[in-house]
Amino acid sequence: MTTTSNGYVTVIWQARARTGREADLKAFITAAVTPSRNDAGNIDYEAYEVEGRPDTFVIYERWENREALDSHLGAPRMQELVPQMLELIEGSIEDGITLLRPFRPA
Repeated sequence: MTTTSNGYVTVIWQARARTGREADLKAFITAAVTPSRNDAGNIDYEAYEVEGRPDTFVIYERWENREALDSHLGAPRMQELVPQMLELIEGSIEDGITLLRPFRPA
């Protein structure tokens, strides 16, 4: 993952629920938001549903630096959540990760 010149790391994660597991995935994500917001170095952590696609969810995360993100990802609770999440989503967690690199027009 990339750190920007100001040190921030921005991640978008998108996941599609397995058929019939949409409500379960939404509840799972809802329960994970507040603890993630409270992790050291978190700037922003927002969960979204994709309009018109009730099986698709997006999390927008912004971290002070790469170390804060790595600490979040390596937290014991995150390691416990991964197997549960894999039961709810199509594909892998990594498939849904998009890294953003900001730029400003001149």
